[in-house]
Formats: sequence, C-alpha cells, structure tokens
Amino acid sequence: MPKPDLGGLARRDAYKAYHMVSTRWADNDQYGHINNAKFYEFVDSAVNAHLIIAGALKDSIGLVVDSGCQYTSSLAFPDVIEVGIKVDHVGTSSVKYGFAVFRRGVEHPAAIGHFVHVYVDAETRRPKPLCAALRGVVENLKAD
Repeated sequence: MPKPDLGGLARRDAYKAYHMVSTRWADNDQYGHINNAKFYEFVDSAVNAHLIIAGALKDSIGLVVDSGCQYTSSLAFPDVIEVGIKVDHVGTSSVKYGFAVFRRGVEHPAAIGHFVHVYVDAETRRPKPLCAALRGVVENLKAD
C-alpha cells in the first residue's frame, strides 16, 4: 500500500519540540498493534509535559474541543516513539496544536494530526485569556 502524501507535515523539522514515549505491553490491542486511541494519550501527555516543564500551566487547564488524526502505519510494543509537536494558531484563549507520531529513528510518521485546546479557569470552566507564561511557550512552538 503506498504511503499517503503528507506534504510538509511529514518532515521532522516541521515540529518544534519532541517528547519520547516508551510503549507498554498493555498499549497493544487484540490485533497486536497500538490502538488508535492510545495515540491521543501519547500526544496529550507530550503537549502537557512540555507545558508543565516550562511552568506554563498554573492558573488554567486546556480542554480539547477539536481533534483529528490520520494514521499511516502501525506501532506496537516495544516500539519507542517520538511525538513531535508544533503550534499552528494561537487565539485569545485557544491553541491549535499540530502533532506527528514517529517510531524512533524512522523519518515517516505513523500518524499526524491536530487538536485544539481551549484554556479555561480551573474552577469555573469558562474560557480565559492565555496567561503570559503560556502564551510565551506556545508562541515558541509556532510553525514556520
């Protein structure tokens, strides 16, 4: 089966940060590969780890309001994967992230996609403007 043309999304250098994820035996499904839902867990963990390490998540939380993913190949335990992240758009209270999931050492991604976080007050769950720290971190992840 030919690989789909993913344009610039397939280039590793399109992503501004990478987070390594070690797969677990429990990530495999009954078909012997990592289930598509696990990809979203890997990506969510990569983005939030990046923001937490940068000290950008203090007063708000990000709720996913939109997402999409295109799968191009399968992964399975014991693969080590690299999740590439970038920012495609920064709004007043929202951020659109792009991502690619690569098997370590492989140039073609196993999956590419996007998701949108709306940042909300942790208590009221109402959208709030991005704080300066969060805005600074996501601006540094903006795609060229």
